[in-house]
Amino acid sequence: MLRFDIRSLESKAAMVDDELTAGDAVWQEGDPLPAEPVRVSGRLSSAGSGRVLWSGRLAGTARVECRRCLTDLVVPVSENVQLLFAEAGDDEVDDPDVYLFDPRARELDLRPAVREQWLLAAPAFSLCREACLGLCPHCGADRNTESCSCSPAADARETSA
Repeated sequence: MLRFDIRSLESKAAMVDDELTAGDAVWQEGDPLPAEPVRVSGRLSSAGSGRVLWSGRLAGTARVECRRCLTDLVVPVSENVQLLFAEAGDDEVDDPDVYLFDPRARELDLRPAVREQWLLAAPAFSLCREACLGLCPHCGADRNTESCSCSPAADARETSA
């Protein structure tokens, strides 16, 4: 479970060792979902009054599409993280990289922060291979596996002077 009792963190650190599955409600439409559960590990500890530090790692594989031919791919994602959580209303915290939580909350939920770090670490553009020919812009044929009879169109960049 990626939820921790905030009060217990004030007295001793907690070890994080869990998984976040693709079926979890934290994911949103359009997110590059994990192909297998994301492994989340590390250490949560108090970082002063109303603050918690997580030092850890997330690792897994993401389902993405080749940006040229739209073939489904599974790519590795791995990221070391060091995140600060602070109570909302803390006047000293105006950093957008700090995760805020309700001062009345009893639990600290790491899942939204793990999702955000996953989105930052997952590749925005992937290729099935460097020499991928992509899809024909006219008929949609996958030029890696078949040829088409479409005539090559002039590149607009070449005709303008």
